[in-house]
Amino acid sequence: MAECEKLGHEFKVIEYNQFKTVSWPDYPEVKLALGCYEEVREIIQDYEPDAIHIATEGFVGLAARRVCQEWKLPFTTSYHTKFPEYVSARLPIPLSWGYAFMRWFHKPSGRVMVATATLARDLESRGFINISPWTRGVDTETFRPGLEPIFGDLPRPIMTYVGRVAVEKNIEAFLKLNLPGTKVVVGKGPQLEELRTKYPNVVFTGPRFGEDLARSYADSDVFVFPSLTDTFGLVITEAMAAGTPVAAFPAHGPIDIIPGSGAGAINDDLAVAITEALKIDRKDVRAYAEKFSWPECAAEFIRNLEPYPEPAKTKLWNKLRHLTRKRGSKKV
Repeated sequence: MAECEKLGHEFKVIEYNQFKTVSWPDYPEVKLALGCYEEVREIIQDYEPDAIHIATEGFVGLAARRVCQEWKLPFTTSYHTKFPEYVSARLPIPLSWGYAFMRWFHKPSGRVMVATATLARDLESRGFINISPWTRGVDTETFRPGLEPIFGDLPRPIMTYVGRVAVEKNIEAFLKLNLPGTKVVVGKGPQLEELRTKYPNVVFTGPRFGEDLARSYADSDVFVFPSLTDTFGLVITEAMAAGTPVAAFPAHGPIDIIPGSGAGAINDDLAVAITEALKIDRKDVRAYAEKFSWPECAAEFIRNLEPYPEPAKTKLWNKLRHLTRKRGSKKV
């Protein structure tokens, strides 16, 4: 958003923590903003945006989508999470049901923004339409090499995972490997206590942020990304920005970022990928990460919004005000 603001644009973010929430039963970190439609509608009415982008398929996203559909407002969406795979990993719900919901959610979107070509092809094969690329950036000032070490005298090599500690992240594929050195897990989640008990030789730090997180990347010898259900994996580029090579499976995200980069290794055998990544020159890793530009990410996002020309926009919002008055809504 900071880069978009530099281009002269203003934003209002609507997110779950603006509303009353309940926790997902077996995943307390996930908050559900039930019954937020009326408040979301009032926020959109008051702000009168030139464009609406829906970044999540949760309850806030559903409320915004409903407003746009009822008032015939154009909107765009982005596909950040392989939601069907996440749900199927936790509940006895067929993958096909999850994708049916996702197709329904994104079908009215003027553009469905995706981070990689692999994800775009996958969604197109599943019947999604209006797919557009949206590249990602990385903060190369925060995440950088040469920071003060944070892992002390832990045996090397240090192999680190950063992210949610949850079943859909496939962390056990990493933790069960028989490799010399130290495995480190940075993060929290519903699987944390189970894995802490099952793998007593693994270092679980809990969540880290800011400089401590940056130091965790920089002091690692290899960053391990075992997930098979991510759409990109921003932690990959954060680790690379710190000069730390990445080891991963050839899944969505890694398969678009790593091959030919000289900054990591992918293999169906994660142990092989780790071994290969440890051989990589950290200077080459950092150089590759610097190609992920936040300014280009912001510019591409703005291009994808396709705002209406001014006359059409004015007509659109006159209609919106008329509809809201008929519904009895009031600005506050």
